[in-house]
Amino acid sequence: MKIRFGLAALATLTMARMVCAQAPGVDWNQQQAELLRHYRALVQLDTSNPPGNETRVAEYLKKVLEAEGIPTQTFALDGARENLVARIKGNGKKRPLLILAHEDVVNVSREKWPVDPFGAVLKDGYIWGRGTRDDKDKLASNLMVMLLAKRGKISLDRDLIFLAEAGEESTSEWGIDFMVREHFPEIDAEYALTEGGGGRLENGRVVTVSIETTEKVPRRARLVATGKAGHGSVPRLDNSVVHLSAAVGKIGMWETPMRLNDTTRAYFERLAAISPADKAARYNSLLNPQRAVEAQRYLREHEPSLYSMLRTSVVPTMLKGGVGPNVIPSEVEATLDIRALPDENIERFYQEMARVIDDPEVKVVPIPNPRPSTPPSRLDTEMFRILEQVSKRMYPGVTVLPSMSTGATDMAQLRNKGIQCYGIGPAVNDEDGANYGGHSDVERMPEASLYKFAEFTWNAVRDVAGAK
Repeated sequence: MKIRFGLAALATLTMARMVCAQAPGVDWNQQQAELLRHYRALVQLDTSNPPGNETRVAEYLKKVLEAEGIPTQTFALDGARENLVARIKGNGKKRPLLILAHEDVVNVSREKWPVDPFGAVLKDGYIWGRGTRDDKDKLASNLMVMLLAKRGKISLDRDLIFLAEAGEESTSEWGIDFMVREHFPEIDAEYALTEGGGGRLENGRVVTVSIETTEKVPRRARLVATGKAGHGSVPRLDNSVVHLSAAVGKIGMWETPMRLNDTTRAYFERLAAISPADKAARYNSLLNPQRAVEAQRYLREHEPSLYSMLRTSVVPTMLKGGVGPNVIPSEVEATLDIRALPDENIERFYQEMARVIDDPEVKVVPIPNPRPSTPPSRLDTEMFRILEQVSKRMYPGVTVLPSMSTGATDMAQLRNKGIQCYGIGPAVNDEDGANYGGHSDVERMPEASLYKFAEFTWNAVRDVAGAK
């Protein structure tokens, strides 16, 4: 009897903890109109960077949050480029959770848009506009999380911190660099959630959810070729254009070494488990370096984004030189976009690049970049486990993939300070992912995906921060 009573009491206590952790319930159908209103309002604020003008977003958020009794602070190097921080206090049993998103967006070529890029136009089941995917969906979802936590008087074991940051799009000195350097105590946390991951829709069903746990590190360099200037009518062996062209060709075809880390190894293992036989064999062969050559060759041609996840990549992107069609220039240069693996020794990499070029007339000149190289976030944390659990609860049968972004986010600066960071995002199909994502000519968000992403964010935040 004592044993039965003990087991019953334990079961009751466990259920009570689960109920406590999941309370309060949210009717997401009732939240859609408000979420959509905030989302559209944020997209309609043109914060193209440059120049940014992110203060207009900070002012909007400040008004909404403070109307609900949530105090805010703003911090800025420039009055037009404010960062906003809001905090809901917990009981302090655990270190805070930081949810962040950036206020700025990349610029647009208006002639390529079928609608006003800052109209947040509702059309064909989508919301169209610059920033709909990068990054105002996260901004609006994080805002709703704060509002729901406050209205529901949710009991928190952690402080919940909301950061809306300026300057993520290539000008981090106005945003995360400034906040980490000057105001880190305001955003210091155990975990952080922001952009970087997302779900994949197939026939209307979410089949995978990617959680970004690490990212490649932007490192750029110039190739500078020199020679004697001369008349274009006289061929010269030291023609700088010829030397540079040969160097760019070598670098463009260079297959840098493949190297897996914990994140990419888990990614390909899990991806193989849910893939058709031919793809599964290809992904599994990547886990064995002795059998990986053919698979890499296939990925390089057919799935270049996966190929990039395997190595430090080098891509020539810009050429500069020459003053006239009949003048041999004395100096020309090419810019290389290098995306390094997190553990890459970049100085040795530059040396190896010079060895591959093998031309004393061409110099490798590094371009300084302040973004730090940091270890991946761990897969054994409470935050990652909860992200997996929420994914499987919301999307039965889904496979969760820890992923390494080939791009860059402001998680790098936070990971460098010891915060375990994870990237999440909405679910989209392959067409939207390839053609209508962040930085695309035209950007759009499936309306249904916006609502499910806000729900996903709320569930993850509630489960990791709510009092147990």
